[in-house]
Amino acid sequence: MSDSSIFIEKYRPKNFEEFVGQDIIVNRIKSFVENKNLPHLIFAGSPGVGKTTLALIIARDMFKENWRENFLELNGSDDRGINVVRETIKDFARTKPFSDVPYKIILLDESDALTREAQHALRRTMENYSNTCRFILSCNYSSKLIDPIISRCAIFRFKPLNKEDVFTILKKIAKTEGLKIEEKALELIFSASKGDVRKAENILQSSSSISKNINENLVKEIVKEVNPEDIKNILEIAISGDFIKARNKLLEFMLKEGLSGIDIIKSIQSEILNLNLEDKKKMQLIDKCGDIEFRLVEGSDEFVQLEALLSNFIEK
Repeated sequence: MSDSSIFIEKYRPKNFEEFVGQDIIVNRIKSFVENKNLPHLIFAGSPGVGKTTLALIIARDMFKENWRENFLELNGSDDRGINVVRETIKDFARTKPFSDVPYKIILLDESDALTREAQHALRRTMENYSNTCRFILSCNYSSKLIDPIISRCAIFRFKPLNKEDVFTILKKIAKTEGLKIEEKALELIFSASKGDVRKAENILQSSSSISKNINENLVKEIVKEVNPEDIKNILEIAISGDFIKARNKLLEFMLKEGLSGIDIIKSIQSEILNLNLEDKKKMQLIDKCGDIEFRLVEGSDEFVQLEALLSNFIEK
């Protein structure tokens, strides 16, 4: 067991048997590893679903105690330019491994963040050094990778873990840590994490730092999810035509609960469907939510953008 007190590292699976979820992918990867015939791989999927963990398991299983010498992990968000491909990656890929496996492994996390120039350089490196190095490209969106890279790889698409798998992981951690966790608390953690195991484990650890008995109310304090009734009330005030009151209530709610603009936008989008409006108006408002969310992701001011969204509920 790792000495790390962080749950996501302390309870990271070390082998295929400990890995929970993604059964079809794991079985195919195990076959590659057993035959020591690993192609270049693309692991695509949302955060916290096991992409990096499975890559580490592959390295440990293939290289045993020498896995650190034959495995290089880089992050495409930090090292996204062409120089890291020409220098760090190329230097590692061109040398022979220290094992009976004929090739090393490079894990390039968040590879979809690489510039196109860097991706073309990476494609040439994959082509020239395939005898001494295999690549695992982890990404959220494989569509952001260039076609020549995609055509050279076997693609595995990871999905968010289902409720049973997340519960299995959390209950195992709770048992080891001596925690008592209620079923409703588990449900709330799963709802907040949406299949992201890393987020679920972080919520569990945050809760356990307050109390060993984890109940629904404790998790609510940690998660700080948006109350749908509060959002619906604000939207109904806006629809009635009282923009100033709706605006003040929304800003007060955000500051009081410590919520981000993205959290509010997602809740507004969900509650639009429950409003007493024509379907055409609902469609227009949902479309507007998409525009506002994009602006927030690009760095726009949260309060200004939410005010602009509220104004659309008043327009007739």
